[in-house]
Amino acid sequence: MATEAAKSASKRSSTARSKKAKPAFSKETYIKWYKDMLLMRKFEEKCGQLYIQQKFGGFCHLYIGQEAVLAGMTESLKPTDRYITAYRDHAHPIALGMHPKYVMAELYGKVTGCTKGKGGSMHMFDKERNLFGGHGIVGGQIPLGAGIAFADKYRNEDHVTACFFGDGAARQGSLWETFNMAMTWKLPVIYVIENNNYAMGTSVERTSNVTDLKKLGLSFEMPSESVDGMRPEAVAEAFARAAERARKGEGPTLLDIQTYRYKGHSMSDPQKYRTKEEVKEYQEKDPIVYVLDVIKDNKWMSEAEIKDVQENVKALVEESVQFAEESPYPEAHEIYEDVYMQEDYPFVKD
Repeated sequence: MATEAAKSASKRSSTARSKKAKPAFSKETYIKWYKDMLLMRKFEEKCGQLYIQQKFGGFCHLYIGQEAVLAGMTESLKPTDRYITAYRDHAHPIALGMHPKYVMAELYGKVTGCTKGKGGSMHMFDKERNLFGGHGIVGGQIPLGAGIAFADKYRNEDHVTACFFGDGAARQGSLWETFNMAMTWKLPVIYVIENNNYAMGTSVERTSNVTDLKKLGLSFEMPSESVDGMRPEAVAEAFARAAERARKGEGPTLLDIQTYRYKGHSMSDPQKYRTKEEVKEYQEKDPIVYVLDVIKDNKWMSEAEIKDVQENVKALVEESVQFAEESPYPEAHEIYEDVYMQEDYPFVKD
């Protein structure tokens, strides 16, 4: 079953643009993609090491392998657009431009973190960049994405909401109610399934009779498409089409972005549900290696320039760790800050 998933992905990738063909995007875009994806990858690899060292606790879900999804998205959406995702969310604020040191500090539970150390791994927020959070409740962000889009439509503001969730969350009942409302009201929202083939340890084939997830939009007549999530060009083009439709007032789009995580669901996942051969097949389609090959094929960067990028990324990750290590923990009174509360509630004392 797992091998079939890999074969299916291989067939999808066979239709992707050949490395020798003319690049679909500019030199500057490919170089940016390489820098951004490499930073996401190295940051997450360091997170995995630090988690094993017990530098921070809680759950830890790594984005390694899925970087092309965010790289492609940022090419086609605007900084003023809105973003909301699930709990595999370390890379999202970094892709949107947040300095990774604030993400690392949040993982450490430090006051300098992007949510003052109160959210941790699964709850990254960035008001400045319109990231409405990672969310720990499976599928909880799906109706929230519709709410954000509804508010923008109500205020006649030109924004699109990108709402991310996994193939496991696609089975939540709230998705069906939300899709119905989103289509009825023609909300400017792009629903994105980051389809990495497994809901925790359960394959798509074992969670539903419907394995082609783009079909989930059919009963609502929601425009839907499958996207090669290992290639940033395909992702960028799909987001561009969906965003154009949303800005015209034509409503939501469902993107089944087929990607793959090279690590387990979380750091505690033994990964016994898939074979090493399957993982290797997907690693041969690594989006970072692919983009770097495009750069080399077109002689857009010298070996020295590529090495400089790699060294700069390494230094940035090390800076982030040092920042987190040296930052203070929140003071005790912070437990009462940034929460909804009744001022005269009898059990709340100064």
